[in-house]
Amino acid sequence: MNEHELRGLLAKVKDGGLSRRSFVQRMVAVGLTAPIATQILSWNDVAMANATLQYKPTKAGGGGPLKILLWQAPTLLNPHFASGTKDQIASRIFYEPLAGWDKEGNLIPQLAAEIPTKENGGLSADGTTVTWKLKPGVKWHDGKPLTADDVVFTWQYAADPATAAYTTGSYKDVKVEKVDDLTVKVIFQAPTPFWADPFVGVAGMIIPKHHFGEYTGAKSREAPANLKPVGTGAYKFVEFKPGDMLTGARNEDYHVKNQPHFDTLDVKGGGDAVSAARAVLQTGEFDYAWNMQVEDEVLKRMETGGRGKISAVPSGNIEFIILNTTDPWTEVDGERSSVKTKHPTLSDPKVREAINLLIDRDSIQKFIYGRGGTATASFVNQPEKFKSKKLKYEFSIDKANKILDDAGWKKGGDGIREKDGKKLKYVFQTSINAPRQKTQAIIKQACQRAGIDLELKSVTASVFFSSDVANPDTYTKLYCDMEMYTTTQPQPDPERFLNQFVSWEVANKENKWLGRNVSRYADPAADEAYKAAQKELDPDKRAALLIKVNEIFCEANVILPLLSRAVVAAAASNLSHDHSGWDVDTWNLASWYRG
Repeated sequence: MNEHELRGLLAKVKDGGLSRRSFVQRMVAVGLTAPIATQILSWNDVAMANATLQYKPTKAGGGGPLKILLWQAPTLLNPHFASGTKDQIASRIFYEPLAGWDKEGNLIPQLAAEIPTKENGGLSADGTTVTWKLKPGVKWHDGKPLTADDVVFTWQYAADPATAAYTTGSYKDVKVEKVDDLTVKVIFQAPTPFWADPFVGVAGMIIPKHHFGEYTGAKSREAPANLKPVGTGAYKFVEFKPGDMLTGARNEDYHVKNQPHFDTLDVKGGGDAVSAARAVLQTGEFDYAWNMQVEDEVLKRMETGGRGKISAVPSGNIEFIILNTTDPWTEVDGERSSVKTKHPTLSDPKVREAINLLIDRDSIQKFIYGRGGTATASFVNQPEKFKSKKLKYEFSIDKANKILDDAGWKKGGDGIREKDGKKLKYVFQTSINAPRQKTQAIIKQACQRAGIDLELKSVTASVFFSSDVANPDTYTKLYCDMEMYTTTQPQPDPERFLNQFVSWEVANKENKWLGRNVSRYADPAADEAYKAAQKELDPDKRAALLIKVNEIFCEANVILPLLSRAVVAAAASNLSHDHSGWDVDTWNLASWYRG
């Protein structure tokens, strides 16, 4: 399709002669993804959809209890400290951003009155400012009005380095001004092609100035609202037992007419993915369970009972392994895995290359994940426009052995390779979860055949993904040689996703290990390409720069992608829920209903 044809289709959509859905279908037919097609509509001032799930109840309440299982139990309820998806999901129950992402990649207004466009004056022609208008009449759960002051405060709070917010990357390089009580302007330092980051989606939840104003910077961890939220969401906070139970009640003054449908909300934490799936699909004890990290054959058997169904939606999420190039066993200035150290063996690129060849991705997909994942060598897989065509994976024990032989790593009497008195022995950690333990076992077996010894470590999920600064076993500490988990891409654009590969986001003691670059690896070429992409308004040139960032880390074999993950959940057969692969599961919780 050439540019003239594309312009013709866009004109038809604007004139009402072609529906948005038909346009997206045509773009998919010529090789684009649905999220990219919807972004094309946005870039050309075609208004976004107003709803992503048809809501049928004619009044609020009356739905009884909604029971959700988060088998990785939430431990805090401040969205700006929520480094784990479980805490982001729990926080989103009470707090809302200006806009969120639906499953097709549409930007949907939540606390905003509308999505900014050039046509409505929200987007500047030079790409340096975005003006957001707030929805009038929105109240915090304590009855006070939401105003522009709260939005400006949220920016100040998250951007302050002393706060050490997980979301700081979305706010530290912008300026936010109050225009009037219901209008704010976001000012970027340079033309910014992907402007829908501050105040949007996972990183965008607005917090009340009157509850957090006295707890900024170094005092941020002392705020009572970190565990007792006062938000604008469809459900009000009732009680929270970290690591166990979270309860809420219907917000009778919610800002969307006839919502929410359910009277109470119970979120149960703990257990494991299999028992969570069983509680929805077989026993019907719960209505919804998140993150069905269960072998697909097991899920299919559970579905036969008819009580529940599996919901799998495409996403940019990736299951991957980090190989630690810093030393996790030596402490420097109060932290291990410090960038001031060098790993005794994994700093050798040939060792990392060999380990990458010892991962049987096809078997992991076929025998473990099924519908839940597709084998890949690329960290970014969706939208397709941003996926590297260059990166390929291969499983070859023979090639791995040759690489190690040629690099001088010789097998000792115990069968483990060594050089200069250093052995290829590693601690390989991940969260406790059957598919992950089976994946670990597959990789360990192949590594043994190449003279690499892996000690498998499994950490309780609620601990592994905890935001607890004092916990040595969190994935952000990386106090091991290699680790595996899924990282979520929170929007249908990989810019923020890829700040996991920039030097200024390295997780360390100074930022309370909330920096997004958990690997600690840095490359000036990646930093340069990332910064250039942030300013590049040409979509194709920008995509090429972001692809380069991805390729640098994958080709260095510091990041070893395994599977492009679908977002898989279990839901009761009679539950209508809004499941998006571009936002957290509770992003549009107000619209869920039974029937």
